[in-house]
Amino acid sequence: MGKDEHKVADTGPLTKHFLVQGRVQGVFYRRSTQECAQALGLTGWVRNLTDGRVELKATGTEQQLYQLESWLWRGPERANVTVVECRAQTVELFDTFKVQANSD
Repeated sequence: MGKDEHKVADTGPLTKHFLVQGRVQGVFYRRSTQECAQALGLTGWVRNLTDGRVELKATGTEQQLYQLESWLWRGPERANVTVVECRAQTVELFDTFKVQANSD
């Protein structure tokens, strides 16, 4: 396995909540996250927060979520990610992965 690969057993769907800090707004972070999540087969949502962070929830396998979290640390080209917080959540099922309106 390569250094970014992570081998885990599939145990069914999981949901994780992420908060991403750094230069993550105004750099196509939400749209790029949506594209990554869809390519990985995840469902959920992503939105900007008023404090400058990006928030998302994603549902999928442990392997898919691990790959998303790895991508969140890089983000799109113009992003500069400094913190990615991740918490397991009660499983939520979504139809697709959407970009939501900004939080109030």
